[in-house]
Amino acid sequence: MAITRRKTLARCLPLIALAAACGMGGAQAQDSYPSKPIRVIVPYPAGGGTDTIARLIGTQLSQRLGQPVVVENKPGASGILGNDIVAKAPGDGYTVLMGITALVQIPALYKKVPYKLGDLAPVSQIAKSADLLMVPRSSGVTTLQQFVDKAKAAPGTLNYGSYGNATSSHMNGERFKQKAGIDITHIPYQGSGPEMAALLGGQLTLAFVDATGAYPHIKSDKVNILAITGSQRHPALPQVPTMTESGYPGLEANGWFGMFVPASTPKAIVDKLGAEVASIVKSPELNKRLTDMGLIAVGSLPDDFKAQVDKDAVHWKSVAESARISMD
Repeated sequence: MAITRRKTLARCLPLIALAAACGMGGAQAQDSYPSKPIRVIVPYPAGGGTDTIARLIGTQLSQRLGQPVVVENKPGASGILGNDIVAKAPGDGYTVLMGITALVQIPALYKKVPYKLGDLAPVSQIAKSADLLMVPRSSGVTTLQQFVDKAKAAPGTLNYGSYGNATSSHMNGERFKQKAGIDITHIPYQGSGPEMAALLGGQLTLAFVDATGAYPHIKSDKVNILAITGSQRHPALPQVPTMTESGYPGLEANGWFGMFVPASTPKAIVDKLGAEVASIVKSPELNKRLTDMGLIAVGSLPDDFKAQVDKDAVHWKSVAESARISMD
């Protein structure tokens, strides 16, 4: 019996040593990280909300970690190009993705995506946002129901703008069409800036504009804000009802901005990076900057953000299927 125990112990010792080495490796990785510059990939053009947030976080992160944080814009294919760069990067914590909700929407809209959502590990949700439903003030429309009545009276003659294909504004727009039973034409733009310009210029009869893009214009005398997507009213716009309050439920999911790393990144590094980003977001300075952009600061840790990402992936897949939205 004693011999058997000794043999069993002998077989187990290498495994025990390996487990201990892995644990020490994770701790050592955390202690020495970072030892060189960090790249933050933004899968959209420079100058937009995603780019601005990446640079705000990057500046603070560089000061805290003692290494340069370089923001690189890699736009293309509705964000797929930049997402793929990070998904296929080494899992060492030196390549970070500045992602938005489209990350979980893309797999629901495209059959062929070069990466899987599971190839990326959530680090921290920085902020959440919502889309504002805006119309030209010259239209005379002041409520969502008035717009619906107008659309039903003239099928196919009105339109709505989004800040891009495969974005929350696109999917929310199609869900709204389905819920309201109206026929309006989708016109996608390359970002909320061009979309807002088209609305102000009279090319759009309705626009789903993200809060960041709409915020500079919320007090304009050229637009009316009919409703807001998401689960609650916006703190800066307490008078604007949600879609649910306006009679069109099913658009309660908020958009978000958050950071990701390759899934193979050691948990110790993910946790360290997540804690730093969350702390930055909750600082008075960053919190105010995000609020001034029309966003609601979050600053979650990796596990909480992962739960949100998983929940949203299920939600947007359901939206795409029920509204029959596909980009293929």
